[in-house]
Amino acid sequence: MGSNWGRREWFLGKARMLLEAQGVKILNSSSIYRTFPEGFRFQPSFLNQVLAAETALSPLELLEASKRIERRLNRIRLFANAPRTIDIDLLFYDNVVMDTASLTLPHQRLPQRAFVLLPLSEIAPRMRHPVLGLSVSQMLSEVDTSGVRRWR
Repeated sequence: MGSNWGRREWFLGKARMLLEAQGVKILNSSSIYRTFPEGFRFQPSFLNQVLAAETALSPLELLEASKRIERRLNRIRLFANAPRTIDIDLLFYDNVVMDTASLTLPHQRLPQRAFVLLPLSEIAPRMRHPVLGLSVSQMLSEVDTSGVRRWR
């Protein structure tokens, strides 16, 4: 999850609470990290956090629940990489590999994103990418983490 608009830490906590209300049991969570924005750089820094969870929802149902939460928390998509109150991405879903118009699992940019890999390595360093066969720790060793700092 990520937020860089308004009360960023509050939005992360509220999104977590709303996920739990949708039947998503949070098993573990990373620290919160502060990250400089990518793409459109003239915006506030992000707070990012990774959650490990279990749910009876299918991947597509979980995606829809996440999008409902983003809408409820006033996520507005003005342009690509625009500031946002909350962004909820599905990174992995067990070892599911899928590529549809609405969802790609594992997340297609995961191996290049230090702001995802660093918090993910905190809670699941040995988790393996089901396509690449690399662990989270191995993927993390291949990216520049200089723009990612622990917040809390």
